[in-house]
This record gives sequence, C-alpha cells and structure tokens, in this order.
Amino acid sequence: MQPIDNSISLEEMKLAVVDALEDIKAFDITVMDVRQMTTLTSYMIVASGNSTRQCKAIADNVRDKLKEKGAETRGIEGEKDGEWVLVDLGEIVIHVMVPATRAYYNLEQLWSESQSRRAASAA
Repeated sequence: MQPIDNSISLEEMKLAVVDALEDIKAFDITVMDVRQMTTLTSYMIVASGNSTRQCKAIADNVRDKLKEKGAETRGIEGEKDGEWVLVDLGEIVIHVMVPATRAYYNLEQLWSESQSRRAASAA
C-alpha cells in the first residue's frame, strides 16, 4: 500500500484559504505577498467578518478546510474575543477581523508602507 501524499503547494494553500474565507462569507479579502519583507511567512491574508461570531466561524472553517487538504495549522489566536482572529499556517498567516478593528490597525497600509520604505532605502 502506497502512503498518501498530503503535501499541498503554497499556491494551492493560498487558493484554499481564499475559498474557505469565501465559504463563510468573509468580505474585503486582501492577499499580500510579503516574501520580500519578512522571512516569517510568505503570504498575509486579511479578511473581514460582520461580527465576532462570524470571525470565529471563518477562522474555524479555514483551519478545517486546510486540514482536509493536508496543511497543518500552527496556531490560532483571538478566538475568545473574536474581534481579531489570527490563523497561522506557517507559510500563510490569516487575519480575520471585524471592520472597526481592521480599520483601526490597517494592516494593509502598514505592510505597504514597510515595502515602500525598503524600496526607498535600497535606492
């Protein structure tokens, strides 16, 4: 009997995450390639949910769907409150937030400014 190969490519993992987010009606999904900015992860995905309950359900769905595909979840943080739930898949980190929390922390701008500063210092 041949062992089953549960490996999943980074691209397949990224698409599976977006599908899992959309399954539970996450909105305003942003995928950021951060490989040039950090060695901690390859992609950061930010999505919104309408409530803390929905954010928790979205994070659970991401974990479950990726587990089915053979990807291991390294950790989940923020499930208790649900305003900002982080799912760490290693190569991909997912942030699911209610809109007010997302607007306050504005991760997309923070990471784009980091990229702009790196480009400016390289020049």
